Amino acid sequence: MSQEFGGVPIALPKSRSIYAVVVAVLLAFLLFYYYYGSLLTILLLFTITSFCLYYLQDMLLYHPDLPANSRIYVPIPKMHNLPHESVSIHTPDKVTLHAFWVSQPKERSKAVPTFVYFHGNAGNMGHRMQNIWGIFNHLHCNILMIDYRGYGFSTGVPSEKGLSLDARAVIDYLYTRNDLDHTKIVLFGRSLGGAVVIDVAADTVYSQKIMCAIVENTFTSIPEMAVELVHPSANLIPRCCFKNKYLSSWKIGKCSVPFLFISGLADNLVPPRMMRTLYMKCGSEQKRILEFIGGAHNDTWIMDGYSKFQATIKVFINS
Repeated sequence: MSQEFGGVPIALPKSRSIYAVVVAVLLAFLLFYYYYGSLLTILLLFTITSFCLYYLQDMLLYHPDLPANSRIYVPIPKMHNLPHESVSIHTPDKVTLHAFWVSQPKERSKAVPTFVYFHGNAGNMGHRMQNIWGIFNHLHCNILMIDYRGYGFSTGVPSEKGLSLDARAVIDYLYTRNDLDHTKIVLFGRSLGGAVVIDVAADTVYSQKIMCAIVENTFTSIPEMAVELVHPSANLIPRCCFKNKYLSSWKIGKCSVPFLFISGLADNLVPPRMMRTLYMKCGSEQKRILEFIGGAHNDTWIMDGYSKFQATIKVFINS
């Protein structure tokens, strides 16, 4: 609804604004058709539609505002009795990332692995505190939680290139700290976070900076997800038309670090076969896949009372 400040309107009703835009666009097309003919009008309409769809892809993929208030309220680890430090991480393109450093006591922090937690495409890192609590207390590790650019209190706007920069900046940040073992850095990514992890692990430079990688319910690529979620005919769309690609099925073959794939076989968002494909194509000589029969997209980690999940990760890391 419109609001007023000092009697002066500062916003139009949303429905009225949309109506005005639609009417203006229709009038513009009618005038263009009148002066330039149908062929050029169709060409113009196709160009504008393609341009809009290209840039609307970000809105379909990234959901930093869901649930509501996710950009202004980020639950803190203290709410779950987790010790933490709020940190800011700066990327090469001048974006500031908000992160939580959750560490074991100082006398132990250098002797345990450090997890870097990359969350999914909605909400912020604070919505994953229950999962973080379990990892921290059952696996006895340090954890660096981060919000991608455009998420939570982080600045910037999310994009595939941007998230790639974010992940590398996070690893570089860890190497500036002296309260952890730099040879025991573990990347953990769920859903979209899994694509970010695979991107880093496929990097010949940054793969040397991590011990291993773990991905849960992630996808093979955005074009292949479009086929699943939109329509099979999306397979005919050239890859160049996708603003975000996340070609994990191609990148995973370049990965040589130890890899653990965790898949929920009841996942109705990302087909479980995509996780199996990533596992089969993975170039690592040390790889393992863990499948949960009843695991859905967001609750695979709590299947079997969490014990199987954390026990498998512990064995994987110790090996």
